[in-house]
Amino acid sequence: MNVALYGGTFDPVHLGHVAVARAAARDFDLRRIYFVPADIPPHKQKQPLTAYYHRYAMLALALAGEQNFLPSLLEAPEIIQSEGKLASYTVDTVRRFRQRLGKRDKLYFLIGIDAFLEIRTWRDPAHLLRECEFIVASRPGFSLADAAMALPEEMRPKGNVASLFQHDEAKGPLVLSGAVIHFLEGIYKPESSTEVRNAARSSRNLARLVPEAVAEYIRKMRLYREQAEPGTPELPAQASRQEHAPRRPLLVGAKRRQRQQGASARTTDSH
Repeated sequence: MNVALYGGTFDPVHLGHVAVARAAARDFDLRRIYFVPADIPPHKQKQPLTAYYHRYAMLALALAGEQNFLPSLLEAPEIIQSEGKLASYTVDTVRRFRQRLGKRDKLYFLIGIDAFLEIRTWRDPAHLLRECEFIVASRPGFSLADAAMALPEEMRPKGNVASLFQHDEAKGPLVLSGAVIHFLEGIYKPESSTEVRNAARSSRNLARLVPEAVAEYIRKMRLYREQAEPGTPELPAQASRQEHAPRRPLLVGAKRRQRQQGASARTTDSH
């Protein structure tokens, strides 16, 4: 079957994300779309993110009524830490996911045009583009030349060839040096995660921006405000892997020392 991974921070998921997924499922006969919230994206290691499991919870709520859309833990903190990584890399996620697919399954990667234009800065982009076909949610103002010139150098067409695409809108398939990029058209939505965060911060109505269950979760947990809801467990915002990676081993070591000290104390008391 046709399967897609939809990557992003989803901080938070909004109606535009869901609209893009629905259009991709329709146009490419996708039986499953896995929404993969990034733990710590490499390009946002210094940008604070809402804690991973808040973002995952909002995805689960947003997709509850979507039969073929599933939230995925492929980039959960525990998985990234177990691999000794400082951040989540898409190429690693795709490789990990491919191991679960059958030989006849076809894998796509779903992404917005703004993120795609930075793809040459990603980890091992040429290998990633050969691992799966990309579906890029386009919007007015971008040309095929913009998409072609965003590719890593070894895949990029010559300048005189790219110039031929300069006045062509980013639509239809683009096949270059083993990379296949498809474009979704006519589904641009103005919602953005930044707009949702700003609206939540000023207590504005979120109904036109996010699914109702997500809006309720944001209100209940007081997300994107300076202070979380009193009396609820507050998950730390994720700023960088360097801050979070050592916590678990240090805690384990501390508990081990406490157990050893407790054992020594009991031995001394028993005598």
